[in-house]
Amino acid sequence: MSHLLDGNEKFTSAVLITCNKGAVRANHWHKKDTHYSYMIEGSMEYTYRQVDEDDSKKKTLLVKKGDIVCTPPKTVHAMRFLEKSVFIALTTEERDQSQYEKDTVRIRLIE
Repeated sequence: MSHLLDGNEKFTSAVLITCNKGAVRANHWHKKDTHYSYMIEGSMEYTYRQVDEDDSKKKTLLVKKGDIVCTPPKTVHAMRFLEKSVFIALTTEERDQSQYEKDTVRIRLIE
């Protein structure tokens, strides 16, 4: 058994996402949503910075099978998959397309 999260976070959505090697996802930030990405299979480079920082402040983490990364609101983030990967995204805001787009601000953090 692995205990992944503590606290009182209330999730409204759980999405299973599959990505091919070399795929880039995200390149955006959220106004309200906090989400957790749990890597089931594969690995990715997760790059992030705060909205009010410039790209010189960005940081990159290696996320591997069994790792979880939290993205709070107003955190610019992007994911580059290093191999075929599967992860679960747990979100605190509605994930239907119209609500998701209202909460999302697109930005180019990585190419």
